[in-house]
Amino acid sequence: MPEGKHDIIIDVPIEQVWNFVKDMDNWAPLLPGYISHEKLNEKQSNWTFKETVGVLKKKISLQVTIKEWIEPTRVTFDLKGINENLTGNGYFNAEALGQNRTKMTGYLEMTAEGALAPVMNAVMKTSLPKSGQELTTAIAQKLEETKAIR
Repeated sequence: MPEGKHDIIIDVPIEQVWNFVKDMDNWAPLLPGYISHEKLNEKQSNWTFKETVGVLKKKISLQVTIKEWIEPTRVTFDLKGINENLTGNGYFNAEALGQNRTKMTGYLEMTAEGALAPVMNAVMKTSLPKSGQELTTAIAQKLEETKAIR
C-alpha cells in the first residue's frame, strides 16, 4: 500500500499549529498540485488536484472525511476517490516539544483499485512520500510566516 510520512520541527507553539490546521481552508491550498476544495460540512470536503501519472497529468478529486479532531494534537481522515478508484487515510499530528516548539507529522496512505491500479499504485509509491513532505513543509513555512507577522 503506497504511503508517505514526514516529520518536521518548528519554532511555533502547539496552540498556534492547532489554530491553523483545525480549519482545512488554511492548509488544503498547500497540497501539491492543488486546484480547488469545497467544504460540504464540518467533517467532509471535496479536494481536486493534479497528479502526474507517468507522462500523463491527471485531475484527481477526492472526498475527505474527518474521522476525529483531537485538540490540539491530532486530525485523522479518510479519503475516497470521486473520479478515480482510490481509497486511503491519513493523519496530521502535533507534539509539543516545549512552550514554543512543535513536532508536526503528516501521514498519508492511498491505494488504487481497478484496471489502472498497478500503474497508479507504482506511481503513488514514489509520489506520496514526496507530496506528504511538500505539504508538511508548506504548512510549517506558512506557520513560520504567520509567527513572523505577529
